[in-house]
Amino acid sequence: MKMKCAAALFALAASSAWASCVGTDAFRTCYDNSGNSYQVNRMGNTTMMQGYNAQTGSNWSQTSQQVGNSTFTNGTAANGQSWNSTTMNMGNGNTMTYGTDSRGNSFQRNCNQYGCY
Repeated sequence: MKMKCAAALFALAASSAWASCVGTDAFRTCYDNSGNSYQVNRMGNTTMMQGYNAQTGSNWSQTSQQVGNSTFTNGTAANGQSWNSTTMNMGNGNTMTYGTDSRGNSFQRNCNQYGCY
């Protein structure tokens, strides 16, 4: 789940030098120096995120739920299309992520201690 959140935050703040956050671990709002913002709400094994891109005026959201060694994420991209992914932690630094992107394309990515492919 942390990997999914980190990926979304990186995508949001890729052009930003920093983000300032207020709130608690359970509910926080962050802003970057480009005027973008996002909210993170954690309840148990579920994390919900909502973001706003100040340059385009678009919104995005995602909800991740961790069940055992798997994290299931569903989201709505800034283009309004839905996407989903499942990440399975196989142990020893090995993960497998697969799903459908916001253009309807299937994807899969496997990672281990040597990198991702």
